[in-house]
Amino acid sequence: MASPFTELQVGDRTVKITNPDRVYFPATGATKLDLAEYYIAVGDGIVRALRERPCMLHRFPDGTGGERIYQKRLPKGAPDWVETVQVRFPSGRTADELCVTELASVIWAVQMSSVEFHPWHSRRADTERPDELRIDLDPQPGTDFADAVEVAGLVRELLDELGAVGWPKTSGSKGLHIYLRIHPEHGFTQVRRAALAFAREVERRVPELVTTKWWKEERGEQIFIDYNQNARDRTIASAYSIRASTGLVSAPISWDELAGVRMQDYTMATMPARFAELGDLHAGIDDAPFDISELLDWSERDEHELGEGDAPYPPNFPKMEGEPMRVQPSRAKKH
Repeated sequence: MASPFTELQVGDRTVKITNPDRVYFPATGATKLDLAEYYIAVGDGIVRALRERPCMLHRFPDGTGGERIYQKRLPKGAPDWVETVQVRFPSGRTADELCVTELASVIWAVQMSSVEFHPWHSRRADTERPDELRIDLDPQPGTDFADAVEVAGLVRELLDELGAVGWPKTSGSKGLHIYLRIHPEHGFTQVRRAALAFAREVERRVPELVTTKWWKEERGEQIFIDYNQNARDRTIASAYSIRASTGLVSAPISWDELAGVRMQDYTMATMPARFAELGDLHAGIDDAPFDISELLDWSERDEHELGEGDAPYPPNFPKMEGEPMRVQPSRAKKH
């Protein structure tokens, strides 16, 4: 028996949604069709967040209560109008990843059971030179979202000193993300070092609130600024992406509303009305690129004057030049 389906008109495209009544979010009863209609409602925003970027998909063929599939390569059966970009991994292997250029590509990905969208911080014109620096404020045990909000205010103060414009959003999980549009003039290694230098400066100003320690055993009850989110092939859920684990949205917010933000206010049910009223709060992100040269100068200062060189990479990365020993301190050999 053929699967039930409906067809959605998305711009000039017709996208077929099979099993539209399949429940994707058991807690709310929201269906696959509800998910597609949500992404249509925030269409300008999700396309702006993903446009021209390699994008990893988090797919849930049986809904968010089932298995999660991390899909780097474009799923088979894509229409010829769904665009891709080839990226290369340290192993030498390549992948043709989804490269969104129109809303219909997002809705086709939903048809293929995608719930979350995780784009690179570079675009296909030059996938090796990021145009986005990401500040990830991650609450640790003993801290909460309110602490992340406090740190975000301090981040904004430092950005103002630098003359940089930050674009905040909720993570849809526990913390906050702040994006900076940057000139695509540097490789991932340099952008990551710039992000680390920024994070260390915040840590120096409020050491009781912030940590940049990679090893969890060294972190206290502080907000961890995860500089490694700027490493190559590391991705974060995009603005407007649903988070499968919570059912919440990674929602752009304004600095003016930061103090009163509540993560649970941004859901698949509430965001369409907010978007209709406010539009895309990240609409101006491409208008104010930042030159990271000063942050790179800070990185040099940290290493040569303060003795703070590079910090550990994630465990799946090959050993990087200048990286310290990648072993948690409690297991390091005593000399």
